[in-house]
Formats: sequence, structure tokens, C-alpha cells
Amino acid sequence: MSFVTRRLPASSRALATAASSAPSPSPAAARPRLDALRADTRSLDDFLSSASPAATPERVVFSKSKQPRLPGYLKTAVPTSASYNKIKNDLRGLGLHTVCEEARCPNIGQCWGGDKGDATATIMLMGDTCTRGCRFCAIKTSNKPPPLDVHEPENTAEAISRWGVGYIVMTSVDRDDIADGGASHFAETIRKLKQKAPHILVEALTGDFLGAQASVALVAQSGLDVYAHNMETTEARTPYVRDPRATFRQSLDVLRMAKEAKPGLITKTSIMLGVGEEDADIEATLRELRKINVDVVTFGQYMRPTKRHMKVHAYIPPEKFAHWAKVAEAMGFLYVASGPLVRSSFKANELLKSAAGKRLLKGLGRTEKGVEIVGEKGERTVLEGVTA
Repeated sequence: MSFVTRRLPASSRALATAASSAPSPSPAAARPRLDALRADTRSLDDFLSSASPAATPERVVFSKSKQPRLPGYLKTAVPTSASYNKIKNDLRGLGLHTVCEEARCPNIGQCWGGDKGDATATIMLMGDTCTRGCRFCAIKTSNKPPPLDVHEPENTAEAISRWGVGYIVMTSVDRDDIADGGASHFAETIRKLKQKAPHILVEALTGDFLGAQASVALVAQSGLDVYAHNMETTEARTPYVRDPRATFRQSLDVLRMAKEAKPGLITKTSIMLGVGEEDADIEATLRELRKINVDVVTFGQYMRPTKRHMKVHAYIPPEKFAHWAKVAEAMGFLYVASGPLVRSSFKANELLKSAAGKRLLKGLGRTEKGVEIVGEKGERTVLEGVTA
């Protein structure tokens, strides 16, 4: 038997062979720089203080967001009441879609939380896709939305008439892809509803129809009770808030043309606060509205629906909303709702429960005013000394 001797590489060693230990250097000779750093107890402030005051940079403060924090009075509870769930199920069963849900309105629990006869829902017509792209709105957009449902006017009128409410708000997305902006579709829905349930009061919250007088008149003369179109903000802030096709002067024209098309018709608008507006510009907007005899104005706080939308410039305190209610009342508006949580159609039927609304609907005098303030917890009170 022969044995073969294998030559191992110089870098390898057998496991049984003890590794030779090199002599360790003395600590003082091995780590002089480390020991010197440990001995230096100076901090960043010592270096900053040694520089001249003019050369000392400002301290940087890091923050996750520059957005103002949401005040407590704007936080609403998740709706869980039996009435809310009943109305939601009714709407789904009737095949109705609401802007309350599509636009993520914070007041949905209050508007749907009471008795069904007092509930206010804003029904959205002409689909759920808008051809405009306003920076504050959560409704989805497209240049080519789906075609109109030709059966929608009949189906919507039938569903609302069977729902059993006394006041309904109808609105729609903007449909610039249609010749008349969808005015004939809107008007037909109102006419069919009035034929089936003439006792139901109808508020139409329309777009601007690109300023087309014929389209505005068609809706105004369809049998509705209140014509609403939102200014949204002041003239100076309009280019930064709304779609470029929606101008301040065009919106004023819509409200003026609606009143001219049907004299005595209640006209209504809404203004968002907290988007960078100036007080002088708000007053100027109110004066412009009174020049064309707008009857109702509401003020509410802008709430950013998602991070993709325009940031909130400021959260306006409730006392400031009370101030604007008094200013509007003094200018001659017949009804004012003002508060952080107020939206254009927030409990819209409250207008017609006021003395001013009843007188307007009966064609009586136009002198009595109803000025309402919505407080921090949603409570609704009338300004002292003003009847409603």
C-alpha cells in the first residue's frame, strides 16, 4: 500500500494546529487618535458659538408638514345611526348616487342622521365623471366621460318620488363634452319629478354651462324652486382654485341669467373660506352678488379631500364665520348659513323652514330675513335680534 502526500496551500492550516498569536501592541501606541477623540468633549454648539454672530447660520427645524393642524371643531364622528344606514340603503336600492358620498362631505352624518322627512341628500346626475379639474374637488375627471343614460331622468324622478323626502337637491358634474352642457337632461329630470311628486321642493345646483344663456334659462324654467350655482371663492383666488374654464364673472352671469329667466326665483350661492382669500375681496364678492339680487349665501370651511388636492391655507375660526353672517345679513341677503361645517347643500331644507323661505315660496314680501350660524358642534342658532 502506498501513501500519497498532499501539499497544502500556504494560506491554510490544519484544525488541530494551534494558531500562532502575534504579540498585541500596547493600547497607548495602537489607538492614539481614538483616545484623542474621546478626550474631546466639545459639542456642535461650541463650534457655532465660536463663529461671529453674522456668520452663524439659523438652526434648522424639521417638520413633517407645514399644513395647519385640523381644529377640534372640524372633526366629525363616523356616522353610525340607524337613520343614516336606512337612508344609505334606500339610495342604493333606488339606484341613486349622491355627491354627499362622491365628494366625501364631512356632514353626511348630520344630513342623513335625522328623520327621513328632514333628511337632505344631494343627488348627482349625468354620471360620476366631470370634464373639469377644480383643485378643491374630489370627483373624478376625464375629457371623455361615459355617455349620458337616457333613462336617468325617468328613473331618478321615480326613485325620488318613492323615497318620501320633502326637499331634494339635484346637482351634476360639468359636461363640457355635450352641446348644451347637459341642461336639457337636467331640466327633464326636474320636470318628470314635479309631474310625479309636485309636493317635493327641488333645488338645482348647476354648473356654469360655459355661460350659455339658453342652457341656464332651460333649467331655471323647468319647475324648480331654488336655483343654486356656487361662486366658490373670490375673484382674486378663482384662477388658483377653480378650473380655468370656470371664471368669476361667468358664475355671476349664471346667477343673473337664472333670475332674469324666471323673475322671483330664489337664487343661491356658496363661498369657501380658507383658500387664501382677503377680507376686502369677500366683501367685494358679496356686493357683486347683491347687485344681481342673489337671495341666499352660505359660507363654509374648505377641507382638503386628499393630498392630491389644493392645500388648506388657513382654518377659519367660528367667530369669523359669525362675522361674515352679520355682514351678509346687513347687505340684504334673505338667508345666510355660515359655519366651518356648512356646505352649499348642508341641510338645505332649513332655508324653506325659515320665514324668509316660506314668504319667498308663497310670493309674499321679501323683507324678512333668516340668518343662521352653525356652531362648533353643528348646532344651528339664529343671530340675536334677527327672526327666522
